[in-house]
Amino acid sequence: MKLIIHGGFFSESGTNQEVKKAKQEALATIAEASYTFLKTHTAVQTTVFAVSLLEDCELFNAGYGSQIQSDGKIRLSAALMDGNTEHFSGVINVEDVKNPIQVAEKLLPMQDRVLSGSGAKDFAMEHGFPYFNPQTPQRKQEYEQKLQNSVRLGTVGCVALDQHGDLAAATSTGGKGFEIPCRVSDSATVAGNYANSFAAVSCTGVGEDIMSGAVAAKIVTRVTDGFKLSDACEKTLSELSAFDGFAGVISIKSNGEIYHADTHPYMVWACYDDGLEVFD
Repeated sequence: MKLIIHGGFFSESGTNQEVKKAKQEALATIAEASYTFLKTHTAVQTTVFAVSLLEDCELFNAGYGSQIQSDGKIRLSAALMDGNTEHFSGVINVEDVKNPIQVAEKLLPMQDRVLSGSGAKDFAMEHGFPYFNPQTPQRKQEYEQKLQNSVRLGTVGCVALDQHGDLAAATSTGGKGFEIPCRVSDSATVAGNYANSFAAVSCTGVGEDIMSGAVAAKIVTRVTDGFKLSDACEKTLSELSAFDGFAGVISIKSNGEIYHADTHPYMVWACYDDGLEVFD
């Protein structure tokens, strides 16, 4: 059993030691709780569990505490992929929910598995998800003051390999902040979240760069075709240099190999293999 999570890129992590420490501690707690959960649950269930905990933590830009778009509204996106069935589900720009990853999970067995906007919100409400305002005072202040220098390139994600050898990936984001309303990120696409029986990947960074590079799907495809996981990640990220792409990935291969990589510093992540590791 293997598990790795990420908390996105954070510009202030390199300078604010208090914020950095808080995020490391939160990642450590969530990674340990999620690994314990993995012992008795599937990879799919575990990735949803882990990402839900990340969404509930206001330190990260997903779920509660997400960035506010330029029209003053918060819109959330999340995706889930089951490496065993190769089914992908997601919600794009859904409003007024606490855990978009759980809405994505509810869509996984459906025929129509990716919903956006008001349709995603209606689906959530029809399936028992209560109204929730994910705005925090800090995000409101940032929006009102338009603090461009404090934007967090925020996404959270989890990749897990369970005791049955099955893989899954889950990713959730609150966007980049101050974007054009209803801008679509990579998180609810196969560029940002992908898994099959060979490997699983969750991405973070600039969504447009990740989609341009088809990052997650390309890494998994390369592993399926025989690449080592590390080589697949490094080759794929190196291809982003053509347009100075900004991205980071966490990944697990079916043989238990874990790998993380980024094109810029300060991606925060934690993994639980034989023991806990937390780095940024």
